[in-house]
Amino acid sequence: MALKSTIHKVELSIADMDRNYYETHQLTVAQHPSETEERMMVRVLAFARHAHDRLFFGKGLSVDDEPDLWHKDYTEAINLWIDVGLPDEKRIRKASGRSEAVAVYLYGGNIADMWWEANAAKMRALDKVSVYNLPDTTELTRMARRNMTLQCTIQDGEMWLSDDKGAHLMVVETLKAAQ
Repeated sequence: MALKSTIHKVELSIADMDRNYYETHQLTVAQHPSETEERMMVRVLAFARHAHDRLFFGKGLSVDDEPDLWHKDYTEAINLWIDVGLPDEKRIRKASGRSEAVAVYLYGGNIADMWWEANAAKMRALDKVSVYNLPDTTELTRMARRNMTLQCTIQDGEMWLSDDKGAHLMVVETLKAAQ
């Protein structure tokens, strides 16, 4: 019998002063049985950074041709493709051809650094791709619960994520910005 995904309910209030975006989202996030809480929370963080009423979570790890998150317009054209983790370079190149923009969120410390070292030249050749690194996701993992109420404030490029236990500066390093 296959294991089922763990469902997390997230109330995410976003005050993004850099984009003038202020909204509260009620999210249902499915954590795949093979997915860590850390990875799931990185997906939530990516949602907060790119929040939009047409941004949706993909079907998950078991589907190869969908991103972790995507923003589609009303014609189903992909405006933004977001991958989390250490994706294959070919996957990112393919995503770049299918969407207007691609964002990759790396995490995992030294492993993410090694991925960037191996793929930096290839990523720089892709104009539509932005690559971000999250050097420390400890606080994200601590916030993970089945039911979460999170507040995210973004101002002057800084991102603060808070819950009932406190507020934390989430460092997001831009390794490569789309051109």
